[in-house]
Amino acid sequence: MRYWTEQPLPHGDNMAKGNSGKLQKAGPQKRKPVTDGGGDGQRKKRKDEGPAEHGEGGRKRLDGPSVGYFRRVGERLDEGFPDDEEKEMFVENVLAEVRGKAGLVATDRTGSITLQRLLPHCSPDQVGEVMAEVGGASGAEFQAVCCDRCGGHVVESALRQMSRCADSSQDDEEEDEGGPGVLEAQVLCLGQVVRENIAEFISHVHGSHVVRTLLHVLTGCLGPPRSEARPGVKDRSIAAQMTDFDIPTSFWYEMGKLAEILMENINLSITDAVASAVFQTMLTVCHRKRPKLCKKLLKRTMEYLMSRSAAPGVSPLLVFLKDQASSHLLETVIQLSHISLLRDVYKNHLKGSVVSLALHPIANFPIQRLTAAAAKYKLFPRLFDELIQGVEAILAAGHMGVIVQLAESCAESGEKQDEMMKCLLHAFHCAEPSSRQVSCLPLFMSLLTYDVYYRLETAEGDTQTEPKQTEVPLTSICYHGSRLVQALAKFKERSLLLSSLRTLTPADLFTLASHAAGSHVLQALITTASDKGRGKILKRLEGQYSAMACSRLGSRVLEAAWSSASVSQQQSIAQELVQSESQLRSDQFARHVWAKFALSHFLHRRAHWQEIQTGESKKRKLFNDILS
Repeated sequence: MRYWTEQPLPHGDNMAKGNSGKLQKAGPQKRKPVTDGGGDGQRKKRKDEGPAEHGEGGRKRLDGPSVGYFRRVGERLDEGFPDDEEKEMFVENVLAEVRGKAGLVATDRTGSITLQRLLPHCSPDQVGEVMAEVGGASGAEFQAVCCDRCGGHVVESALRQMSRCADSSQDDEEEDEGGPGVLEAQVLCLGQVVRENIAEFISHVHGSHVVRTLLHVLTGCLGPPRSEARPGVKDRSIAAQMTDFDIPTSFWYEMGKLAEILMENINLSITDAVASAVFQTMLTVCHRKRPKLCKKLLKRTMEYLMSRSAAPGVSPLLVFLKDQASSHLLETVIQLSHISLLRDVYKNHLKGSVVSLALHPIANFPIQRLTAAAAKYKLFPRLFDELIQGVEAILAAGHMGVIVQLAESCAESGEKQDEMMKCLLHAFHCAEPSSRQVSCLPLFMSLLTYDVYYRLETAEGDTQTEPKQTEVPLTSICYHGSRLVQALAKFKERSLLLSSLRTLTPADLFTLASHAAGSHVLQALITTASDKGRGKILKRLEGQYSAMACSRLGSRVLEAAWSSASVSQQQSIAQELVQSESQLRSDQFARHVWAKFALSHFLHRRAHWQEIQTGESKKRKLFNDILS
């Protein structure tokens, strides 16, 4: 093993997000570009040729004047309203124009965008009336609209308005005795249509999103709307923030029926990536709002997967873990499973095969989820003992996510930390001689072995003499290397990392502080160190504070160091910063540091400044004591 390369993860926790994004992007490209409200000749030609794409069902497009009208409605919504009365009047007027052609408006691009923006301004009853017209008699038109690339967004937006019914129903409880509201009835109607056509809905790229939103609404939790995400923009959030709301009793039973129908079609979840995303959503929302139902669904899912036929002596799970569609479902199952199910999966299906799965380009992701889930249980030491045997092979395969997660689970569980550190030292060729160990930090961050980082071998294979640590500047900091060191910084024994950090030159420390990945490493080491250890790090940073304050990333590291520093350490930092007052006050990043550190007070009212900082320090210490 010579060189560990950084390899980006090919997929994340939620398969549906990436998959659906590609399909939505591809959707419009299949369709010939036609301007909204184009000439009559174009419309006649389209009518003769039949429907433009699957899901529109041969629907006519809005005429030019109608398209212009709904475009102006969107512009008016951008301007806002001076009072509620004017807004209500405007909404009623627009809905009057929609009546009689709601389905046509919903499936037109301009009309769809305008309706999506209008529905949050409508009352729940008005939203219900729009849904009733879109769905037609007995919901017969729901499937066509939901499976349309424009209409599906309108139905999703209408479903999301159900969260506002909880507030209004509390004020009008006496009026609800006559039966369900209009919107509630339409949601139940849509649920019935989905159950009757479940295979078509969950396998359709647009219809599946409607089903997923329906699952959220029926359980009483909503994430951010899908329409807010721009195509091609990576979602930086680790997990979408959910908002809970009260649901009517009818939704409780409807969710049970829908879950049962989905389980009867679970075979689709292991062959179709779009359907797999629906099952992942069902398990996720049930885990949040209906844990008992989630436990049953997880058990039934695993029983189904384990019951499939495979080669003699081979668990079917080993096959599903290596499949693009089913592996995402298994990731979700592993994340949400309770200990008994995890123990059964490992003992009866994965034991002895964990390293080979970690080397697989797809199966290594479920193994990461298993490692994370096992950290809270006694299962982790056994899983660790098996995985640690293949660390060098996993590194050579470039599956750094497995190694990072293993280190993070060691930090979380508090177990196997010494073994993890020793294994990494050997893997990066810096365990022996012991003098090499102080160079471990730049090796971990760059994912390079000692031989490669310090260029000890020439092209002819000759061995050069050992270099001094200061002779090689810090380079090649990578994302996974940063994540690895951040996990190691949470270990109980981190003196080796701190000793390695102190061998870096001030220039290297500034490089680390101003690097997108390296800044997180320096921040983690400073904030987790003891007061004495932090003081040694800050001593090495002297002379770099002004440059750090003027750096976008370095200023954040400096603020984190300030927040964890003692008053005497803060005073040393402030003393250096005030010498560059004019530079700091004029810099776009440093001026925030100047204000946050109250450096004007430090210059002119030092006793008062010290009193304030002492009080803040005591508050932080008290708060940390409460948390610990």
